[in-house]
Amino acid sequence: MVGNKFRNKLFLYYSAVFLLFTLIITAYLYQREKKFRTDTLNDELLNITEIVDNYIIFKDIYPAGNFRSLDSLVRLFPQTELRLTVVDNQGNVIYDSSVKDWSSMENHKQRPEILESTFSDFGTRIRESETTSVPYYYFSKFYNRYYIRAAVIYDINVVRFLVADKFFIPVMVFSFILFWLILLLITNKFAESVTMLKDFAVKVSRNEPVDENITFPKNELGVISGEIISMYGNLQKIKDDLAAEKDRLFTHLNILNEGVAFFNSDREKILCNSHFLEYVNLISSEISITQVNLFNISEFLSVNEFLAKHLSPDITGLQRTEFRLSKNNRFFQVQCVIFPDKSFEIILNDVTGSETNRIIKQQMTSNIAHELKTPVASIKGYAETLLTSKGIAPDKQSFFLERILAQSNRLVQLLTDIALINRIEEAGNIFVTENINVREILCEVGDNFGSALKSRRMTLECNIDEKIFVQGNRSLLLSVFQNLLENSINYAGEDTKVTVKLSAEDSRYYWFSFSDNGIGIPEEHLERVFERFYRIDSGRSRKTGGTGLGLSIVKNAILLHKGEISVRNKPERGVEFIFSLPKAKTT
Repeated sequence: MVGNKFRNKLFLYYSAVFLLFTLIITAYLYQREKKFRTDTLNDELLNITEIVDNYIIFKDIYPAGNFRSLDSLVRLFPQTELRLTVVDNQGNVIYDSSVKDWSSMENHKQRPEILESTFSDFGTRIRESETTSVPYYYFSKFYNRYYIRAAVIYDINVVRFLVADKFFIPVMVFSFILFWLILLLITNKFAESVTMLKDFAVKVSRNEPVDENITFPKNELGVISGEIISMYGNLQKIKDDLAAEKDRLFTHLNILNEGVAFFNSDREKILCNSHFLEYVNLISSEISITQVNLFNISEFLSVNEFLAKHLSPDITGLQRTEFRLSKNNRFFQVQCVIFPDKSFEIILNDVTGSETNRIIKQQMTSNIAHELKTPVASIKGYAETLLTSKGIAPDKQSFFLERILAQSNRLVQLLTDIALINRIEEAGNIFVTENINVREILCEVGDNFGSALKSRRMTLECNIDEKIFVQGNRSLLLSVFQNLLENSINYAGEDTKVTVKLSAEDSRYYWFSFSDNGIGIPEEHLERVFERFYRIDSGRSRKTGGTGLGLSIVKNAILLHKGEISVRNKPERGVEFIFSLPKAKTT
């Protein structure tokens, strides 16, 4: 009965989750199909507007105002119910294929599809024509000097075309039923194993005889249950062998990385390993620590207070305390455990490495929170303005949305940089290396930043021979040169030149120089430019879109390739990064 109740409950939960998943997938497919059909109709109407625009330009119709000649073009389109309208910048209709005297038509500037196409790639609307009183599907696109609007009558054929095909719904229903039946079978098998395991656990808790040869169903839970029973048998054997293992335990203490010492109720030492004495001498300012003055040093005040309080015969059971202390830039975790017989042990663990990492991660978390604060606040402010302020002009709405997008892009770049630098530091061995042509990498980077270089009137000079190959990961090396070039673009200044050249080589490494002739870096900042989130001028960095991680990514990527990197100001002018990369392996 209990087993059936568990099975039914488990089956109900699984069925609910799978049903929800099926509904989500079905809704997604339906919306995707519907969007596909709408996009198909928009693409067809876009092609028509493009043809009309090319025809206007080719025939030089706009300056002459001879839009009546478009009638011959409209008749060539296969859509028999097509309506074509041309509207100038002021909203005046200068051509309409469905109206003979279009000069009498009212101004179209405020038509919703015209307004939408002013600020977007195109505008669409389904509505009844105010001129012909016929419902249309409108598509409008702005071509600098005029709007071209193509429309088809919104009749039953168009409605059917835009409605999503529901062919996949029976398939999803059939799939759900099939998996539901499979789920029922799996649940029955799973519940059987759980019931048998429960019976075993009850017998163990009551110290009743246990059949260690019980056979479980052949599934994952059955295997786990069998292993549990096997472990139970092993525990019984281990319990019988504990006495023989005591001597081995004492021997093992001497090879532990932790410092361990045992004391009796009178605070006399029973046993301690070498690490304990080493750590105590590092913690204390005393020249030498012995058993006599061990409990008198100030750093062990918390231990003394704990022992004084809990060594009383009135307090029973296992008592334990734990705290951390630091001394001479070292961090130690101190644990004291009092056993029921009032003997106790003190464990010293050097946690300098983990504590240092914790502090670094804490600082990084604080930096990340600080970096996220500004763009998140900006996005929130613009979004609240759009939501709470009614009647905002379309150009203002567009401006706010552009600012939200810009801040969102900044957040994406920040998170991307954080993810990349963490991958480099924590999982560097997963990056696949290959022979990389350095000049090809630089050409790709130059193309990526071509418009930025042009806008700041900067030039990129690549003095790297096409025969220079290094052994490395392509994406990381691309990131190295991209971040260095972006750093120069953001901070070197306008009308400057960026130069990349091979400065030296030995049997294993190439040494590269990446420099510019810009304003350089103040000397007091040179040693810290590779630190995470370090900025010489935080306000300027945010203005240029920097995340403060670019040069840190560069350094970590170079170190991952077993190279070295340094930075200096050039004597004449500008800054120079010098770094090494391993030569490509020859076959």
